[in-house]
Amino acid sequence: MQHLRNFCIIAHIDHGKSTLADRLLEYTETVSKRDMMAQVLDNMDLERERGITIKSHAIQMNYVLDGQSYVLNLIDTPGHVDFSYEVSRSIAACEGALLIVDASQGIQAQTISNLYLAIEHNLEIIPILNKMDLPGAMPEEVKDQIVDLIGCDRDKIIAASGKTGMGVHDILRAIVERVPHPQGNINAPLKALIFDSVFNSFRGIIAYYKVIDGKMSKGEIVKFMNTDKEYGADEVGVLRLEMEPRQEVLAGDVGYIITGIKQAKEVKVGDTITSYVNPTAEAIKGFEDVKPMVFAGIYPVDTEDYEELRDSMSKLQLNDASLVFEPESSAALGFGFRCGFLGMLHMEIIQERLEREFGMTVITTVPNVSYKAYTTKGEMLEVNNPSDLPDPSTIDYVEEPYINATIITASEYVGNVIALCMDKRGMIKNQVYLTTNRVELTFEMPLAEVVFDFYDKLKSISRGYASFDYAPTGYKLSHLVKMDIMLNKDPVDALSSIIHRDRAYDLGKKICKKLRELIPRQQFDIAIQASIGAKIIARESLSALRKDVTAKCYGGDISRKRKLLEKQKEGKKRMRQVGNVEIPQSAFMAVLKLDD
Repeated sequence: MQHLRNFCIIAHIDHGKSTLADRLLEYTETVSKRDMMAQVLDNMDLERERGITIKSHAIQMNYVLDGQSYVLNLIDTPGHVDFSYEVSRSIAACEGALLIVDASQGIQAQTISNLYLAIEHNLEIIPILNKMDLPGAMPEEVKDQIVDLIGCDRDKIIAASGKTGMGVHDILRAIVERVPHPQGNINAPLKALIFDSVFNSFRGIIAYYKVIDGKMSKGEIVKFMNTDKEYGADEVGVLRLEMEPRQEVLAGDVGYIITGIKQAKEVKVGDTITSYVNPTAEAIKGFEDVKPMVFAGIYPVDTEDYEELRDSMSKLQLNDASLVFEPESSAALGFGFRCGFLGMLHMEIIQERLEREFGMTVITTVPNVSYKAYTTKGEMLEVNNPSDLPDPSTIDYVEEPYINATIITASEYVGNVIALCMDKRGMIKNQVYLTTNRVELTFEMPLAEVVFDFYDKLKSISRGYASFDYAPTGYKLSHLVKMDIMLNKDPVDALSSIIHRDRAYDLGKKICKKLRELIPRQQFDIAIQASIGAKIIARESLSALRKDVTAKCYGGDISRKRKLLEKQKEGKKRMRQVGNVEIPQSAFMAVLKLDD
């Protein structure tokens, strides 16, 4: 165990984490020259194209320093805010962290939030200044920021470049010298922390874990403590670029276990594995069920594809246990699923993977969050779908989830950012100048306001210079109402939303206007209305396509013309009763982009 080192890499999106990981693998000769490619650990096409890590990876390296060989376990973490629980479990499996900061951009929001997670778990932090080869690098300024943030010595900061390989040997030496070796008792009962799981179509679910105490042996019966289920360890081993089977994985090391589990729900990140025969007394602390934050309906464009969509979602759930879905039906869109996501990026990725990997084109309804409605009888109902909100007369009050949002931006954009957050019902809590021109703003705001288009607006008003991170703080009482959109007095359930009463009139007006532009004209008049309960708060009318029925009357008696017009009027009335209004797909998405 003296020669083992477990570490992770924490950084903001696009600060060069995956590229630096590539160099570490190359310099320790873990990956042969032939297999080397950019972002070795990002094996999904989507990850490569977007340049983000969606699924975290673990890999073992061997490194020789001063004639002594060491085993280094790199546990890669996704950098995006939506996956912060996965990050926290990966961090709990390490003793050290490389804090990577882009020398041209400085410290950003997620750097700070992931750093706090690492400090909470008492990790040894090794600060690294990356992208030193860029002409825009500002090493001295960014070093000042790092010293202010973590209070380390300036000379402890390692200058590096993932692209050119500068400083990589210094990093490897620092990992060996500064990161403490794992503390564990090899003779104690088995205790291992699951920090990730992947799905293999031939072997089932493969769980990645770090052994805290004891050892994991091939063929033994193991028990997952939080789900309380037993399995046989068909294969155990360590994670190189490919999986390497071993007879046993000892305390302090990181490995994988194959038990033939087919259900992703049975392997939970943060769970504790122990021996069935000789179990450990208590599970590892910090386990929680991942709760979805954002809900949206996903419907097939063609209703006949419903079964196919169900299969695709089930297969996707094997790869991503944090995706939750249940069947629902909508009068406007037919049969589909109500899905729960960890956040907006998660939702976007699931949608894109459905299209890429399964060829499914889907319609997504307006995303919303989970509310708590308290009835006059004192019952609490969890509302994930606006149509589930009970009748206003039976509701006592409604609570919505709030978040603490941290935004780091250049000082010239502070006014714009504050105005945007205030507009989204945010309350400013704190404002700290990190340097003369970088400000950290902290707001308390409703999650529902962030789900819509907040991130896009923040990027445009700050010209891309603002970085955003949030953490949920709990539920608070709010004055919320359900707004329905009606076409010819028929409510379109897929367009209903739960919003703050003060914003209902404004939003209702905008949606009606937008729908008027997007819905094709019919042979009859269409009334587009927004309502709260029985009260209409906005209305637009879409006039009918007219056919000139009097064109064939040349002069003659006026009563002839009147008779034809009356006949047309009767026909239109009848048509309106039986005709239904087709809503194009663009209308469902347009609600998200009302300001465009």
